[in-house]
Amino acid sequence: MQTSLFDFELPADRIALRPVSPRDTARLLVVRPGETPELDDRGIADLPDLLAPGDCLVVNDSKVIAARLIGRRIGRGATEPAIEATLHKRLDGLHWRAFILGAKKVQVGDTLRFGTEGRVCFLGEVDAQVSQKDEGGEVTLSFSFHGPVLDQAIAERGLMPLPPYIASRRAPDEQDRADYQTVFAHDEGSVAAPTAGLHFTPELTECLMRRGISIRKVTLHVGAGTFLPVKAEDTAGHKMHAEFGTVSAEVADTLNGIRAKGGRIVAVGSTALRLLESAAGEDGQIKPFAGETAIFITPGYKFRAVDLMLTNFHLPRSTLFMLVSAFSGLECMKRAYAHAIASGYRFYSYGDACLLYPASR
Repeated sequence: MQTSLFDFELPADRIALRPVSPRDTARLLVVRPGETPELDDRGIADLPDLLAPGDCLVVNDSKVIAARLIGRRIGRGATEPAIEATLHKRLDGLHWRAFILGAKKVQVGDTLRFGTEGRVCFLGEVDAQVSQKDEGGEVTLSFSFHGPVLDQAIAERGLMPLPPYIASRRAPDEQDRADYQTVFAHDEGSVAAPTAGLHFTPELTECLMRRGISIRKVTLHVGAGTFLPVKAEDTAGHKMHAEFGTVSAEVADTLNGIRAKGGRIVAVGSTALRLLESAAGEDGQIKPFAGETAIFITPGYKFRAVDLMLTNFHLPRSTLFMLVSAFSGLECMKRAYAHAIASGYRFYSYGDACLLYPASR
């Protein structure tokens, strides 16, 4: 499909730079596809009433690391040009894949120094050598620290990796360390938040469970590639970055049992949805999964594992808007987004949400 089909105009003032507080006071647009889509303006706090006893929400429990590192190139030439790196994939205890802003300034063999004075003195500065450089500004970094010590160094020296559409308008700060993390966050590994989960609070979670709506956790470590624009003119020319995820045997069995009893599987966010679809067989049965997925969902995809979807509002021409268009229909989602823009909904990671029903299969 032509990428231009997924374009739309979004006023800059619709982009949320901070989340609402409390989190569960965000707005919620309920979208039911049809010849004339049904659009219902609600709130996240209405979620227990919008779902039914026996339904199950599937959330991503990956935890965001402070993956944005600011530093400089050292040891080559009289100057030390500024460098910004965003870690996006851990290779082992020593090596990370990263996107480099200012990649023309670095070559294989260069040493990059991140940080100045740290809260722990010997971690004040962290060095990394560029051991590989690819097209598009992606590199492999070999750090001077290893394992847990490296993790601590990154946590101290790094900033929360806010999406470009927020980071270009304000710098990350200490508040983002809490705001850009879901209440379900447990396993470190993401460099972007599974943002649909940001709307949940302990109070909302308790209310859902009292209503008979269960919550199950899966893990997909979200990479920075989720923010990369689709540059190809046709979706067939776009390559997704692989991300590592796991679905335990216990969760798979539970979800299959819920559907067998008539309950619905509600994916909380595109990351949970893509992981469940990667773990599902042709018959819709979810199997245990541990590995990488680069699934790219566009209109025409046959959904197998998910009945409803809770998600934020996404970028034009993005893989995420393509995904929701596949789920609820392109024309339906264009109408829904036009309504959201006209009605003052807040967009993107810190914005409001929508509850999507599937287009007729």
